[in-house]
Amino acid sequence: MQQVYTAQHPAEAHLVKGLLEASGVHCEVRGEALWGTRGMVPVTVETAPSVWIFDDADVDTAKTVIDRYEDNIPADSSNEGTWICSSCGEPSEEQFTQCWNCGTERH
Repeated sequence: MQQVYTAQHPAEAHLVKGLLEASGVHCEVRGEALWGTRGMVPVTVETAPSVWIFDDADVDTAKTVIDRYEDNIPADSSNEGTWICSSCGEPSEEQFTQCWNCGTERH
């Protein structure tokens, strides 16, 4: 078993667990019982809720899923149907004719 993520709260730990399981990674949340003692016990990496994977062979997959989560990239995202603004470099969805960030017209 290997710890792959330390969450800010139990709900986030379960969210990450769900993302990992959707990618075929068998895992569990640990440390959520300590969450109720916050204020009496300091919240540290050791006491915060965390996600652990069962098979060390899944580490690379887990890291990819977690990186996408931390970068706020949807699991089913692809670059199809997007365009990049020539002014600010921000991606926009295909249906938009101007950049949501700076207002530059799509070329």
